[in-house]
Amino acid sequence: MNRIHTAALALTAAIAFFVGGWASFAPASFYGSFPGALGQWVSTDGPYNEHLVRDVGAFYLALGAASVAGFAWRSPAVTRVLGLAWTVFGALHLWYHATHLDHLETDAAIGTAVSLTLSLGLGVLLLIPARGGGAGAGVAGTAGFAGAAGLAASARPDARRAHEEVAR
Repeated sequence: MNRIHTAALALTAAIAFFVGGWASFAPASFYGSFPGALGQWVSTDGPYNEHLVRDVGAFYLALGAASVAGFAWRSPAVTRVLGLAWTVFGALHLWYHATHLDHLETDAAIGTAVSLTLSLGLGVLLLIPARGGGAGAGVAGTAGFAGAAGLAASARPDARRAHEEVAR
């Protein structure tokens, strides 16, 4: 894992704990005030539903916990999986909001689009392999068939020779 991945994990964790903590533990406040100084983005998009706001908080906290785990394991495969999770979530989240901006003032619409694009960008950064990714990078998909053979070789000791031949 390189410095860019470390920074992306730190930022995703910070975003997740900020949004997730607020939505989980103060759902009415989150609904009425998110994102705070930048305006009110949630309350203008429909009636308050405590269950849904707490669910949003829960999945943000889960993504945040996974990002923190990425620091502990520091594995290229874990970084790619986190990148995939943040990218899928970020793309779908951005798509919804980009197609539902009519209830927002212009500054709030711009703030929503920019913040969600940045969040999506962090997920994409986590998908990009580190330079000189080392032996573990292939398992994450950067070496194609050789990476898959390496994964199989680790599961079956008799396949190690086949993996070494493919890697050459």
